[in-house]
Amino acid sequence: MQYTTEPYHPHQFIDAEGALTMSLPQALQEPELLQSLYRHMVLTRTFDQRVVALQRTGQMGTYASCLGQEAIGTGIGYALADTDVFVPYYRDQATQLARGVSLQKQMQYWGGDEWGNYFEGIAHEDFPNCVPIATQVTHAAGIASAIKIRNQKRCALVTCGEGATSRGDFYESINLAGVWQLPLVVVVNNNQWAISVSRQIQTGANTIAQKAVAAGIEGFQVDGNDVCAVFDAVQYATKKAHQGKGATLIEAVSYRLGDHTTADDATRYRSHEEVNEAWKKEPVKRLQSYLHQIDAWDESREQALISESKKSVEEAVQAYLKLPKQPVTDLFDYLYEELPPALLTQKNKALAKQTTAQRGE
Repeated sequence: MQYTTEPYHPHQFIDAEGALTMSLPQALQEPELLQSLYRHMVLTRTFDQRVVALQRTGQMGTYASCLGQEAIGTGIGYALADTDVFVPYYRDQATQLARGVSLQKQMQYWGGDEWGNYFEGIAHEDFPNCVPIATQVTHAAGIASAIKIRNQKRCALVTCGEGATSRGDFYESINLAGVWQLPLVVVVNNNQWAISVSRQIQTGANTIAQKAVAAGIEGFQVDGNDVCAVFDAVQYATKKAHQGKGATLIEAVSYRLGDHTTADDATRYRSHEEVNEAWKKEPVKRLQSYLHQIDAWDESREQALISESKKSVEEAVQAYLKLPKQPVTDLFDYLYEELPPALLTQKNKALAKQTTAQRGE
């Protein structure tokens, strides 16, 4: 499949009803891979729902749900090479899971434990979730620069929301990627809402993908609710980067079915009609419908998957809840190699306060 910068129409294999719109690439014609992609999305959604419930009962910190965006994270996670570097933002649970970051580890992060950012295995060079908007794109450009200087056949892949593309950090990074022909892949999760600001008033550009033109890099849209389209696009972009052929901007068109975070109430700015319409295009049911059509899925397998997913998530939840309380010193010890005087003073005060509380004074 050859991608071009024009026209800007979402690349798609499977439509909202689960029907093929074009032939799948050879790799995606294997039922085993499609079933694995589906299982991963179901597990991600099961995890997502459980963590939201934990937050609502005071057992988890503020959490950013990935409901409705599972295909983007899953497609990225399955397409990335083990040697690539993943630079996520805060809605990439599915990708991190695919790269070996356990459910318990992800709950540690959202629960405020610094060790939730300590990755092992193929994710050991991946960056932690980035909460500030768009700053992770500059980090990824720096990583891609190092990869090019070292003449390595790998790339950096960074994700962000469409709101981040209005930031200077985003523009500066893709401009650098174009000038230096960096091995960088930028995947924009265009979920239509930057907190309460709609896509229509976030930018004057007709599409997010066309912002690649000014940077002199390739850009295109994919249907972010079609995991096959995301997988194919990311595989194309990463292979291109590995071959030294420059950067790519992928706009994955999706919809944020839930609140921005558990601290948000999306009913204040979105209509029920809009959300209900978006549910008709969601990714999990879409792939399930296609698997049924090719006789690669049935009700018994579905029920077994639901049961297995709930069991895996619950085991991870119980392990998370049994973790010892994070030391207050962790708030300071992972910021700098050597603490500046002001933070050292704060650390000592925090320790003194904790000691006083433990003594019951």
